[in-house]
Amino acid sequence: MKIFCNFVAKYKYVMEKFITLTSTIVPLPVENVDTDQIIPARFLKATSKEGFGDNLFRDWRYDKNNQPIADFVLNNPTYKGSILVGGKNFGSGSSREHAAWAIGGYGFKVVVSSFFADIFKNNAMNNFVLPVVVSDAFLAEIFASVANDPTMTLTVDLQNQKITNNATARAESFAINGYKKECFLNGFDDIDYLLSKKDKIEQFEKAN
Repeated sequence: MKIFCNFVAKYKYVMEKFITLTSTIVPLPVENVDTDQIIPARFLKATSKEGFGDNLFRDWRYDKNNQPIADFVLNNPTYKGSILVGGKNFGSGSSREHAAWAIGGYGFKVVVSSFFADIFKNNAMNNFVLPVVVSDAFLAEIFASVANDPTMTLTVDLQNQKITNNATARAESFAINGYKKECFLNGFDDIDYLLSKKDKIEQFEKAN
């Protein structure tokens, strides 16, 4: 165990901690967005995460001649930020982890919806994209706020598990698995978490 921990610690990529984020948002008020729409199947041959952000919502962003579709939100300079707000039932369909790679690779740190497919939700957290579940009413309020003012912001406070619409000062609590919360707050992936318990693991091994 000690040799393994030392080896991994030497070559491990350091992840960024997530505690609180305030950002403008990119609104995508479309329900039932599935993983094939997030990242089309023809891009799944790659085994590395690099470059997937370039093809996020590829068939919605570009026409058959690879020209940007002007009315798609990612091509609209009015909207930008680290928070993607999607409609209900975001991430349905196949279990491809590449969908989370594409969202994170584009630069989104948070996805907000009133419902996520379970597999997508877990894939997102495993790739340091925080899925925040809000009520239907709060989601509708966010869309209304950004339609009124594209510069409005959301604040996601992970420590207190609270999301705030700064345009209205209204807030809601959100749930998150305790283990994943600790990983986000500390910038840990599963191996980092194991390394953080190295002393306790080694003490256990010595005692047994």
